[in-house]
Amino acid sequence: MILSGNEIKKKLGKHIIIEPYNEGQLNPNSYNLRLHNKLVVYRDRLLDMKRDNPADEITIPQEGLTLEPGRLYLGRTIEYTETHHAVPMLEGRSSVGRLGLFIHVTAGFGDVGFRGYWTLEIFCVQPIVIYPAVEICQIYYHQISEDHVEYTDGKYQANSGIQTSQLFKDFGTVPNPGDS
Repeated sequence: MILSGNEIKKKLGKHIIIEPYNEGQLNPNSYNLRLHNKLVVYRDRLLDMKRDNPADEITIPQEGLTLEPGRLYLGRTIEYTETHHAVPMLEGRSSVGRLGLFIHVTAGFGDVGFRGYWTLEIFCVQPIVIYPAVEICQIYYHQISEDHVEYTDGKYQANSGIQTSQLFKDFGTVPNPGDS
């Protein structure tokens, strides 16, 4: 079951933390999150899953920044969120999607117990000008059964900024297919 906006509001400060919180961003069954003024782009066009790919930070000026198709931009939300006893989910806003801007490639599913800023995987269909602090996506919550284990630590828990892929860390524990 998805929580209504009223339920999200009732659970604020208890099972749901959104900082800063603004009543005007609350919807009937979600809460709009805003885009921070920083983006990260990978330096190399060829990315390697087994390494920490180098990336550069870009600042989105107040007059806007043009994003180009065929390039992945990593952003983050202004809002810090923390969720207990519910599963947080992230989706783009329809107004943003209608401009051909995607805010996540695959990572819209959060874990119960996640705390931090959401890293956005931003991709556009055609060139688009974006602006800092725009309400770019929405978070919504699914109730979870009482019998659950919360996410307490991991590669992306308690982050403070934009995080590039940490998949390379997984290869230290998984043998390569060619190894005997």
